[in-house]
Amino acid sequence: MRLLFLAVLRRHTGNAVTAERVRDHLEAAGHVCLLKDAFDLESSSEVAHLIRAENLEAALALHLYRGGRLLQGHGIPFGIIFGGTDLNEDVKQREKNEVMGRVLGEARFAVAFTESMKETAQTQWDHDLRAQTSGMTRIASNSSNHQSTEWQGELFNNIKYPQPHARDKIYIQSQGVMTVPNAAFNWNTFLHRSGINQSADNLHIFLLVCGLRQVKDPLYLVDAFSEWHREEPNVYMVIVGPEVDPVFTREVKAKVKRTAGVRLLGEMPQGDLHAALRNCFAVVNSSMSEGMSAAILEAMDLEVPVLARNIPGNAAVVKHEVTGLLFSDPQDFVQLAKRLVREPALEKELVANGREYVRRYHSWQAERDTYQNLVRTLEGSTGE
Repeated sequence: MRLLFLAVLRRHTGNAVTAERVRDHLEAAGHVCLLKDAFDLESSSEVAHLIRAENLEAALALHLYRGGRLLQGHGIPFGIIFGGTDLNEDVKQREKNEVMGRVLGEARFAVAFTESMKETAQTQWDHDLRAQTSGMTRIASNSSNHQSTEWQGELFNNIKYPQPHARDKIYIQSQGVMTVPNAAFNWNTFLHRSGINQSADNLHIFLLVCGLRQVKDPLYLVDAFSEWHREEPNVYMVIVGPEVDPVFTREVKAKVKRTAGVRLLGEMPQGDLHAALRNCFAVVNSSMSEGMSAAILEAMDLEVPVLARNIPGNAAVVKHEVTGLLFSDPQDFVQLAKRLVREPALEKELVANGREYVRRYHSWQAERDTYQNLVRTLEGSTGE
């Protein structure tokens, strides 16, 4: 099939990385996948013209509102991948909520990264979908993905299979993980670029990876971390990520410039970022909202401990004191970080459990199989 795939493609952001990975999965199955930035298409009429000009037969969107709203009413079947902010933030705005409900009603399928994301969608729109989901074609299930552990039981399944109504459309597929650190990456050069001129052997570098926008809340821990740095000058936090929101970026730069122990670097190529993750002491996530953090999963895959803010998206993949550490506020973060520094046995246990978790439940191959199977439901007929 010739597929249109709409996503928000800011470089080196979670959605862009996910979109590129899913596109690769679909192209590996022989489909032609035209990946377009949803922000480059201003209206439904532009999408209609693109569909005609490229002879597109079906579509996929990552983010129910930003991408999905542009796919309605074009006469081609489509599927949706929830992004995170669509379910965590956009649902709070009535107009966007109503638009997303209509998009989900028209979609052949939807993919959620976690059980909590699926439950949120069902809570919002199950009533509206009851009359819309009957008679849909279903894909065959891959029984090898039915796994659970005492860590979080059913929550950690790669994919679950739907029940009637909204469940008929919503599938759970955790994000697949594949890390490829750049072998030529130089950690000492990275530290020098960060303005850290101490011996790497004596440092504890906490890496916070995010695009500079308010929902990622990169300044949440800055004051508390700086106070800790004054007590222990060998601990540093380095914030790494693209400048997504220009106004907020200026605020972050100004704050970091006057704050001891905190540094800011711009976006990095993925291979260099993976190498930096592998060399740091721990990876930090302080977001107010997450779908499923790629940086957390990549850190686990690279055998680096994770400290994450206790929000639903993070708690879906980080079980406290098992696969990582969850903090509730900046002071809690500092206490947990200090504990991690002084307890090598805890670090070793978290790293081992995290690595086993991503190997078992975030298989790149399982993700590929799921998307290739789901896209088959778009074949054979057009939308209404």
